Amino acid sequence: QVQLVESGGGLVQTGGSLRLSCTASGRSFTNYAMGWFRQAPGKEREFVAAVTWNGAGTYYGDSLKGRFTISRNYAEPTMSLQMNSLIPEDTAVYYCAAKLGVVSEARIAYRYWGQGTQVTVSS
Repeated sequence: QVQLVESGGGLVQTGGSLRLSCTASGRSFTNYAMGWFRQAPGKEREFVAAVTWNGAGTYYGDSLKGRFTISRNYAEPTMSLQMNSLIPEDTAVYYCAAKLGVVSEARIAYRYWGQGTQVTVSS
């Protein structure tokens, strides 16, 4: 059974940092891109960042690059999202996802999803 499990969410003040982690299991993820999405109350799930299967290529949603950093070791089924300079607008449930092949910003392209971890940024 394929599972993606997120960890590291929590409550932080504006300007603070959090590091999210995602671990995938249940199959080989060697050829899988992995990504982060987030969903705030009343809003659609949006792309945050993605990383290629070998960790060499990283991609970010608009306005997030520079504050967020996604990382993954070569072909490993784990990845992290370092979030700095957090603002209240970053408050959302953050989801880890995986897809076969190249990265994508489209949530529909991802086959496997975690249950999500809550990130709350207080003002």
